[in-house]
Amino acid sequence: MKKLYYSIGEVSKFVGVEPHVLRYWEQKFTQLAPSKNRAGKRVYTDSDLELICKLKSLIVDQKYSTAGARKALDESSQDKEQTELPASVVNDLQKVRVLLNDLLSRI
Repeated sequence: MKKLYYSIGEVSKFVGVEPHVLRYWEQKFTQLAPSKNRAGKRVYTDSDLELICKLKSLIVDQKYSTAGARKALDESSQDKEQTELPASVVNDLQKVRVLLNDLLSRI
């Protein structure tokens, strides 16, 4: 199932939760904010699907409360933000920045 956008019915069948559960999760988790089309219907992207699968795993499979799942999501997003690049990569990126700034000044 590879599309640009999915309807709430398609997501519901794919993930295995009722549409009302998806709407409830949308209220409880700020990370889940599907767009709406011209008709006002929710449209979900692949990243929304990933988040919904993660929520289902936390809430349904692992029996987290919504507050616990929110905390787990917040912690996992903080872990991703705090991962540091190795010093060699930072050094290489700084060299690239200097090179690009030099090229920009020549234009």
